[in-house]
Parts: sequence; structure tokens; C-alpha cells
Amino acid sequence: MLLDAGKPVRVIIVEVQLRKDDDKPFSWPAYLTVSRDQHRCQAGLLVVAPDPLVADWCAQPIEIGVPGFVLRPPVLRRSNVPVVTDPAEAVRRPELGVLSAMAHGETEQGATIASAVLPAIEGLDDERARLYYDLLYNSLNEAARRALEAMMKGYEYQSDFAKKYVAQGRDEGRIEGTVRALLSVLSARGIAVPDAARERIVAQKDPERLERWLEKAATADGLNEVLDDPS
Repeated sequence: MLLDAGKPVRVIIVEVQLRKDDDKPFSWPAYLTVSRDQHRCQAGLLVVAPDPLVADWCAQPIEIGVPGFVLRPPVLRRSNVPVVTDPAEAVRRPELGVLSAMAHGETEQGATIASAVLPAIEGLDDERARLYYDLLYNSLNEAARRALEAMMKGYEYQSDFAKKYVAQGRDEGRIEGTVRALLSVLSARGIAVPDAARERIVAQKDPERLERWLEKAATADGLNEVLDDPS
């Protein structure tokens, strides 16, 4: 909301839409008209829809019933959101970094985005850090989530919200998930993994050793620092 001498001049309503919701064609027009009435200023709507099919659905015109009164919701699509992989860029614009994770976190670039955005979140006030971490974590695929947990340990991230995820129990896919996360972290940090090393990682069945390798991968300068313990 922008202010002019203490008075609102425009209200922007932002909604993240992850799936189709038949109530939205009714509630979105209500949000706008009620906000316009309450604040006595123009009101706008922006729908954030990472999924292309959901985005198409959100963009459909909404007939209100009065001739000429048609709402065409503006939609921010995945293709409109840049992939933020530069930590410096994420520090300058942490909101853009989090939005990038929301749009692209389930892709193969999820771990790379997380590695860039995490330091930016760490430097924020606690309230925003918790909110942004929640959005970041829940936007990632499973492998990227595990990579994020490892990076949090490497950065000694201290918020109570983050600790909750670090300490959470492992599921039945612990080993497989840790292997995927380890390879994702190594790839995100530009550390080459020869075929022999990849086979060694995939064949490793000791979850504690895999967790140890994953933690090292978050801060190591090379593969030898990660796999330096005997197999």
C-alpha cells in the first residue's frame, strides 16, 4: 500500500495460487471491491501461479454480471520469474530470491536456488527470516530440501524455525533422499563428481556416513574433503 500524506493511494492484493479453486472467481472480485471501499483508493490484484496449467486457469476472465464489468486477473507465471542463483543478487533482493524458489524450487535448479537464497535469509530480521525460510523450504523438491538442511548446518543457521526442520525425523527414503541431496549440493557448488565417485556415493548404505558427507559438501572446496573418510 502506497501512502500520500498518510492516506492510501493504491491497494495491491497478492495471492499465491498452487491449484485450481472454484471459489476464487467469486472471492477475487470481492477482495478488490471491498478493499476499494474500505481504503477509498484504487485496488489491484496479482495472482502468483507457478504451475502453467493453474496459471492459465487463473487468467480466465471473470464475468461479474454487469455489462462491461469483467475482471481479468493479472497472473505472474513461472516463466516471468528469473532463476536466482547468484548469492549477491539474492542478498540485494531477497524477496525475488524467495519468489524464484517458489517458481522453480521443484525443478532440477531447486538446490542451486536454495544455496543462493539461504545466506540472504540468514541476514534478515527473525520474523521475515522465518516466513521466507518457510516459503523456501516448502517450495523445494525433496532432494533440494535435504540439500537446504545440509547448507543450514554449514551456515550455522540459528533460527528456531530452521532448527525444527534440521531436527525432524527421517522417513523410509532417508538413504535415497540423502544421496540425491548430496549430488545436488555438489552440483550446485560446482564440484565435479567422476563416475567412480558417483558409484561410491550411490552404493553407500550407511545413513550416518551419508549425512556426514552431505554436511561436508555444504562447505568443502573439493570432492576429497567430502569423501575423505574410509568407506
